[in-house]
Amino acid sequence: MNAPRALVYRALLDARAVATWMVPTGMTSHVHAFDAREGGSFRISLTYDAPTGTGKTTAHTDTHHGRFVKLVLNEQVVEVVEFETSDPALQGEMTITITLADADGGTELLAVHDGLPPGLSPADNELGWQLSLAKLKALVEAEGHRPG
Repeated sequence: MNAPRALVYRALLDARAVATWMVPTGMTSHVHAFDAREGGSFRISLTYDAPTGTGKTTAHTDTHHGRFVKLVLNEQVVEVVEFETSDPALQGEMTITITLADADGGTELLAVHDGLPPGLSPADNELGWQLSLAKLKALVEAEGHRPG
């Protein structure tokens, strides 16, 4: 990403930014709660624009909640996330570790997901995150090019 680590880190922990970027194409986001500090919790719903019947929480919605386990300023965000679902194949906590590093005058972001529920396709999860991270990239690069 052609933006400094501090800007990317802020976008990971700002509720308005998260509502903008952490949502795959074809979905809308609603941030119910977002307390961006170690031990702080969050709850977010993603709703399909076109009813698909494939939602994890309801036919049209994926709601997840979690908590921030570790925050290292401008370097790392570790969160534990769980879908709100009655489907046993989609239950269980996942750990998402996002690490930021300097790269070619910008920032390299590495997101590692541990403990994906068995009912969550790794390929679908990766595609959703690729779409979301493309939005994050666009957001921080636009922010980084605004006159200060």
